[in-house]
Amino acid sequence: MTKPRPCGCKGCRTCLICETQYGADNFKLKLELDKNKSYVYCPLCNKAWQGWDVDSYKEHPNHSGKALDYPGVYIQLDFLSENEETELMKNIDEMPWDTSQSGRRKQNFGPKTNFKKKKIVLGQFNGFPEFSEYLQKRFETVDCLKNYEVIEQCSLEYDPSKGASIDPHIDDCWIWGERIVTVNCLSDSVLTMMPYKGDVKKYNLESAEEFKAIVSKDGEFIMNSDRDGLSAFQASRPIIDKDEIVRIPMPRRSLLVLYGEARYHWEHCVLRDDILSRRVCIAYREFTPPYLPNGKHQEIGDIIRSEAKIFWNHKERLRKVEC
Repeated sequence: MTKPRPCGCKGCRTCLICETQYGADNFKLKLELDKNKSYVYCPLCNKAWQGWDVDSYKEHPNHSGKALDYPGVYIQLDFLSENEETELMKNIDEMPWDTSQSGRRKQNFGPKTNFKKKKIVLGQFNGFPEFSEYLQKRFETVDCLKNYEVIEQCSLEYDPSKGASIDPHIDDCWIWGERIVTVNCLSDSVLTMMPYKGDVKKYNLESAEEFKAIVSKDGEFIMNSDRDGLSAFQASRPIIDKDEIVRIPMPRRSLLVLYGEARYHWEHCVLRDDILSRRVCIAYREFTPPYLPNGKHQEIGDIIRSEAKIFWNHKERLRKVEC
């Protein structure tokens, strides 16, 4: 039962389909969260306030209870207009979806990576659909996304009828850079954050010791800054050891950027209970410094970065496939 199943799940990953039809219920992640330790991040005052209900941020500025400083989060509300979202989703749904784990579907554009062996090759990657080009260009207007070069773009669909979710994790730190970017479409959702205190070999976290931070705790882009000689991992280490849960709202049509402490020292997940209707997010990744100019892996980095500047017409590509 740990082998790949018809629904797309494998190993300990499960969805409602394999739990009910393929006997995988025993593999279901049993995540016990103490809601009394929960805080909700407010994108309007950039603080987290006691509570579990993520809609409580809409009470701003009339928050109540204890506040928690939580660096490493940037949210831009209404990053997309309603018309842009409608057109974007129309184009996304014209392209084929692949099954993924935990009740999700995906469309992935990026190089082929092996996280265990720390190897990357171009594979079949040759750029992105041009209907999404304006999103990448719009990143240039966001202060904390200066010099952000997209090298992977992945659309992820969460369907409540499949019990879609994603387990707690930290995005790989060997190849994916400091800024983790998500554009949220179709429905509101929540990113639930939990402090990570495990082995730095997991998620290749030790790789973040090899280069310096490029974003300050205040969200300021600091490329080429000495940053007191600290690595990205050390520069973002929490000043106070936290044991709380932080709930980050992902409103419909918003942009979310994780960096610094939230990027390297907290696991994030999307709970099944927080998927109430179809949600599609578009996730973006950049290279770590070793794959950028003057880095020790610049050669393969340059090849992939060159392909990442290509944008193609998805309708023409679909017609060629049909022929």
